[in-house]
Amino acid sequence: MVNTYAAAGVDIAAGETAVGLMKAHVRRAARPEMLGGIGGFAGLFQLDLTRYPRPVLASSTDGVGTKLVIAQAADRHDTVGIDLVAMVVDDLVVVGAEPLFMSDYIATGKVVPEKIAAIVGGIAEGCVRAGCALAGGETAEHPGVMRPEEYDLSGTGVGVVDAGAVLGPQRVRPGDALIALGSSGLHSNGYSLVRHVLRDVALDATPPELGGRSVADELLVPTRIYAQDCLALAAECGAHAFAHITGGGLAGNLARVLPDGAGAVVDRATWAPQPVFDLVARTGGVARAELELAFNLGVGMVAVVPAARSADALALATARGLAAWRLGEVRADPDGARGGPGAVTLVADYAGPAGAWR
Repeated sequence: MVNTYAAAGVDIAAGETAVGLMKAHVRRAARPEMLGGIGGFAGLFQLDLTRYPRPVLASSTDGVGTKLVIAQAADRHDTVGIDLVAMVVDDLVVVGAEPLFMSDYIATGKVVPEKIAAIVGGIAEGCVRAGCALAGGETAEHPGVMRPEEYDLSGTGVGVVDAGAVLGPQRVRPGDALIALGSSGLHSNGYSLVRHVLRDVALDATPPELGGRSVADELLVPTRIYAQDCLALAAECGAHAFAHITGGGLAGNLARVLPDGAGAVVDRATWAPQPVFDLVARTGGVARAELELAFNLGVGMVAVVPAARSADALALATARGLAAWRLGEVRADPDGARGGPGAVTLVADYAGPAGAWR
């Protein structure tokens, strides 16, 4: 017997087929600053220094987490790439950085060209929505380490902001308004809890909370990408900071953009979390405190803006097709430490059925 790479489980021909299928997707996710095309050893990006005379580069790396288990079980692979881009670029824009390009990494037990192309198609779509380029990526076949149908994703993005325009706690002041930008649902956080709670619920089930939608439909709604919206709010409304609401929930992530000597008050009564959160609460008997720790509960991003610009920010977000509302405000807190426990206080009860959560 002659040992070969193919006999060990790595199909180079399938990998080449996958590259061929994904080329059209990658061409969609382009910017004029990109030099060369797919197939090189490295992606090249020519930075425009006329736009950024004092450029500060920002980078972020993330994945999609166990939401991928749902995609694999449902055999739907065309939206998880959007989730990947969202988790990366929306961490870049919180400092005011324009996302420039992304690179992705796909590890799988067996390369199925059509599946890989669907995943990359989602990544390319996410890059189009974010306004960044897909600079390149890597697909690795791991036979014997991962099951044939299994895969994992990660991505790294690079953005740029001028040194004088960096956003963050250093700009936030007591009296600033908190503007909520609505989420599309669960986004890509808390899926280990969701999978545990809904382990006995079929993916094609249609629980009453979901209004006729299946569990798979709801759990695979792609993460909303706020990059271009946040850049517009910074440029047109003077936003001081943004908080991307991911693991740790609203309070935990909002605390990260508050300076020493400041706290925030959030009014739960200003919104009703989406029905999927009611489903998780009811099915799993999950307490409100735990829900608030694991999920965004309907708020995917928070913009911190000067109070005098809050109406402008709401109007701009609405014009851009976002659900947006006044969430609360920043207040002086002489004892508050940046990011410390208790920096964010949530008051009242949620509107709608979630008001029964305790």
